[in-house]
Order: sequence, then structure tokens, then C-alpha cells
Amino acid sequence: MVRDDIDFSPDAIAARLRQRLDPAWRRPAGDVGDPPDPRTFERAAANPRPAAVLVPILARAPEVTVLLTERAANLRQHSGQIAFPGGKLDAGETALQAALREAHEEVGLNPGEVAPIGELESYFTGTGFQIVPVVAIVAPGAHLTINASEVAEAFEVPLSFLLDQRNHQVHSREWRGAQRSFYAMPYGEHYIWGATAAIIRRLYERLR
Repeated sequence: MVRDDIDFSPDAIAARLRQRLDPAWRRPAGDVGDPPDPRTFERAAANPRPAAVLVPILARAPEVTVLLTERAANLRQHSGQIAFPGGKLDAGETALQAALREAHEEVGLNPGEVAPIGELESYFTGTGFQIVPVVAIVAPGAHLTINASEVAEAFEVPLSFLLDQRNHQVHSREWRGAQRSFYAMPYGEHYIWGATAAIIRRLYERLR
């Protein structure tokens, strides 16, 4: 489970993220690859397409939250799933630029209210994308405007809930003829799983 000494106030989480997302910081041995590895469910394609998501941590007091979206039901891929704002990179874009652009297009998040801190390791999906998660602190007063053609709903989850290992369930289902295991983090009526849950798990590994 998450360590009891983690302070979830905005300033404390921002400081911890800056330390743990610094490329010079090294995690203790054994933190990486704890079973089940979600990459056994979603594997890299031969020629993955670059994509990025924004992991928006809202600086709520006394405890920060994470902004997630439910994808619109009419989308061709991953419709109705819980996701971070994001999408594929346009020509010449960096992961940060794409993450900020997609967050603005999907939920109206103003880039001026977003303070990027760093990136997590890339995540490869079975649908052929190489996703770079960009972690950022978002001003608590940030105004959202939902793009209904892409997003059905935006909601917040306390970071303490997502970093509590007791909420990291292991589920399985048949996919491409084989039984696959993956992380799931049900929150109320929302079923967080797949790439989104795997990215949250990696954030947990960095911050725990």
C-alpha cells in the first residue's frame, strides 16, 4: 500500500514529483516490473505510432486530485473507456506539445494553467501506440470546457486513492485468443483499467 508518510498537499506532491521524475533519480531495486506486468496485456506493435497523454494533477487543498476523462461512445477506438487527455503526435510535435494540445482540445484546459514536471516511461499499446505520459500540476481554479465529440465526462480522483495499492486490483480477460492479466482500479461508477491503470501504476512506483 502507499506509504503513510506521503503528504498529499499540493506543494508536497509537486516537490516529490520533481524529485522522482528527475532523470537523475533512480528507483530502489525491485520497484520495476512487479507482477503482473500490464505490458503482457498490451504489447508493442512492430512500428508503434507516437502518442502522448497529460497526467493532470490538480493542486486541490488539502489534497491533490487527478483529472480523468470518459471517452465518448461514438469514438472508433477505446470508446467509453477511462483515459487521460491525449492522442497521437502531429508532425514535428514533442510529447509535451501534443499532451497540452490534446488536453486543450478535449477538456479546454488552458496550457497557461499547466505546470509540466516530467515524463514517465513510454507505454506500448496493443493498438499500435507508444504513449509518453507527461505529468503536470494544474492550477486548482482551471476552467474546463468539455468537447462532447471526444469526451463524455471529466472527473477527479484523489491521488491518495490511486496510490493506495489496495485499490490496484488484478483482473483478466481473453484478448486475441489468450487470457491476459491487467491492473484495474474501479472508482465509484468508473472502471479504470488498461493503459490508464498501467500509467497510474507506474506513477505509484515512482512516488511510493
